[in-house]
Amino acid sequence: MSRQTDFIDPPLPFPLKTVESATGPVRVYEIPEEYKEEVLRKLYIFQPVPSLDDLMEDIHAEKSFRVREFMVAREGRMNVLASPYYLESGGTVIDWCLIRRGRKGKSKPPP
Repeated sequence: MSRQTDFIDPPLPFPLKTVESATGPVRVYEIPEEYKEEVLRKLYIFQPVPSLDDLMEDIHAEKSFRVREFMVAREGRMNVLASPYYLESGGTVIDWCLIRRGRKGKSKPPP
């Protein structure tokens, strides 16, 4: 006999706000920019972990985004790493497709 186990993630140490989505209210973390890379490394379920500057596509929304634009929702007792289009299309990290790697050490154009 198999027994289903609930996934339990400890809450992240950031404030949660409730926002409307296509399927109803969702709790979303407000993650400061300086913690984005740390959170990405903690929640990304594949290897290698992408750069914050990598360009991905959310295959549900059929839209591209920079990884740094990700969001994290608190669904039940789980933290859900998602694209910025999660509220409209429900795309989580498993629905991300790499389009282009970000450039490391990219220099800024001269003023």
